[in-house]
Amino acid sequence: MKMRRHCRLWWPKQLLSNQESSSSVVLGWFVTCSPSSLDIIVAFTCNEILLSSSSPNLEEIIHDTHGSMPVILQDKSAFSVLGLCTSDTTSKSLMAETNDKTFNCSNDWAEGSTSLYREKKCGSCCRLQIDGSLRKSGQYFIGKSNWVLLMFDSPEKNDAGIHRIPKLHHIHWNGQPVSNYDVHVIIYETPSYGAHHFSLCHSGSNQQADTSVKNPRWVDELHKNPQVIELDTVILAINCTDAAKRILEKHVVPRRSCSQLSIFPMFVVITGHLFSKFMASFSTLFYIVLQFFQTHLNYKSESWMFVTSANVFRTAWINIQIRCCQILYWPIFLQENDLRSRSCVEYAEKAAMHRHSMWSTLVVDILLGNLVGWPLLYQAESICLSLLNFIHGFASFLRTGCVWLMGNPAGFKLNAELAGALGMVSLNAIQIWSTLWAFAGFIFNYIIQGLAILGIFCGFTAPAALIIDMIVLTTLHISTLHWLISLVYSLQIQALAALWRLFRGRKWNPLRQRLDSFDYTVKQHIVGSLLFTPLLLLLPTTSVFYIFFSIVDTTINLICVLFEVTISVIHATPYIKIFLRLVRPGRFPSGIWFEISGCQSNNTVSPKAVFADKMTSSKEPLHLKDFDREKSGVLVSVLHSNYLSIGKVILPHYKNVFWGVYGSSISKVAYGILIGQRMPSIRGTLLPSLMPWMSLPYKEYWRLCHESLIACFR
Repeated sequence: MKMRRHCRLWWPKQLLSNQESSSSVVLGWFVTCSPSSLDIIVAFTCNEILLSSSSPNLEEIIHDTHGSMPVILQDKSAFSVLGLCTSDTTSKSLMAETNDKTFNCSNDWAEGSTSLYREKKCGSCCRLQIDGSLRKSGQYFIGKSNWVLLMFDSPEKNDAGIHRIPKLHHIHWNGQPVSNYDVHVIIYETPSYGAHHFSLCHSGSNQQADTSVKNPRWVDELHKNPQVIELDTVILAINCTDAAKRILEKHVVPRRSCSQLSIFPMFVVITGHLFSKFMASFSTLFYIVLQFFQTHLNYKSESWMFVTSANVFRTAWINIQIRCCQILYWPIFLQENDLRSRSCVEYAEKAAMHRHSMWSTLVVDILLGNLVGWPLLYQAESICLSLLNFIHGFASFLRTGCVWLMGNPAGFKLNAELAGALGMVSLNAIQIWSTLWAFAGFIFNYIIQGLAILGIFCGFTAPAALIIDMIVLTTLHISTLHWLISLVYSLQIQALAALWRLFRGRKWNPLRQRLDSFDYTVKQHIVGSLLFTPLLLLLPTTSVFYIFFSIVDTTINLICVLFEVTISVIHATPYIKIFLRLVRPGRFPSGIWFEISGCQSNNTVSPKAVFADKMTSSKEPLHLKDFDREKSGVLVSVLHSNYLSIGKVILPHYKNVFWGVYGSSISKVAYGILIGQRMPSIRGTLLPSLMPWMSLPYKEYWRLCHESLIACFR
């Protein structure tokens, strides 16, 4: 018994409505996964007369198209002529003539013979007026002989709601005619840039999840079985169909002259050129200003004032550098330097997302800065008054808290001398700092106006980063008091822990990181007892001051972290992806699925059968065992895509931000509070990495900006 073959025909949807009566040449890819499985990916069809009259010839066009495809696809399959497809009238005449003839085809034709009339040849193929170069081009790259003859159903709409379903009249598989095969016709919509494409999974989903449960043996053996379909290659070929068609049209279809263009496209082109010149000039002006400041700062970078300012306003300095580099680099990111993106829609979409991510972040940041900056500029006086009142109230709260701790807070009996000493130190520091800021209060109005102007021109992230540094600077006395009291508290805790180990006869071994037994002397026990008692009795007094200043300092740090996370979210948010996901969800595919439209028997293989056959409705149950196994079964389905949700689009960009906050803040803060350590600073750790400074001649930078914008309009 002969092995039954399986053939999958991937057919473009737009070709179903093609009403041409003459035969057409089918171009695409043959993908073979196993000796019993063949995938035929049809990219497009072209009129035979148009191809024969094209210059250069067909072999050069095929070679050019194949060389333009991705390297992965070139290794798996070659772009070639797949065969012919005929109209309903031509196919009926062919079947009428070959109805009583023996279906036989020699290997001589399959290997690309240029003769149309030979002995023992396939009658249906020879009746078609095929130029020998077409058949030769089909085998120019792949080495093995594959050729198909397709024909269409009646143009009337069938039960599945699809016009003109293609059928395989016969197929030459590795040089041999094959009649015992099942056909799966898969109708797909040709991917195009800016509309949709296909993808088996979204980025990152192909990684296997770590599981603690071991898979059964039969699961591991199942993965070792050979694949029945090269789905990765097929999807890659489908995503390259539009590029292959454009390459063919470049050689075959004559270009229109400028006089044939309508008024509206010409108006768009002229407007694009004017807008590109304006934006290039505006960006070059910013470039000149940034280069001037960069030269001046490099000259002053070794002075102590510059170093001190850079350390005090570190977060603001990092954000300003990031913003300046984004302004400098946006034309470079708009350059289409990835050549492989031109041959595959999926690659082109990913490259476009990468190109447009920087300028979209820059635009949104500046819009947010203007939304916040203009109201802040007009309400500077009222905001300054509210800020001064808040600072006065916060200082009064700190004084009241220190006085309360010097008494009996919450009924606790504290050591009066130690509480008085810690309280007086705290009150003096708070009073001195409040007096200094009272004298500097007249400049608050100018500071707020400066923040507003900085937000209008540089975006929201620049003044937000400056606010973080100003909060740290204005609360320097609190962080200093917290550091001093935490130092006393941590030393007291460590001393009590060491004395407790002394009473238990244990000693910490720093080399082995463990507790070892140790024999202490009587004098050591006496000294330990004398030290342990006062330290233990003074611990509540130190603890209440430490807890109070820890709560205040932690609250201030959390406010700074909130600003830091906001800045990082603004930098990390993929605005262009969110917008395109709302407008064109087809640009974010995640997996494919097949909608079964119908099933029938391929009667075109049997010469004595009827040519037109009614298709079974998809609502009826489909059972493979109901097929007549002497005939070829035809399954018709439509290829669809699943799409990523907005949450899945955003989540990979936010993962690093929130993981940095969780890993660097929450766990370390909780542990640090218990042992008396300060909260670790995460300022600047969540921001994008800095890019090197770029320095180009002004004319070269203007040309770069202009060409980048023109490329986008093109």
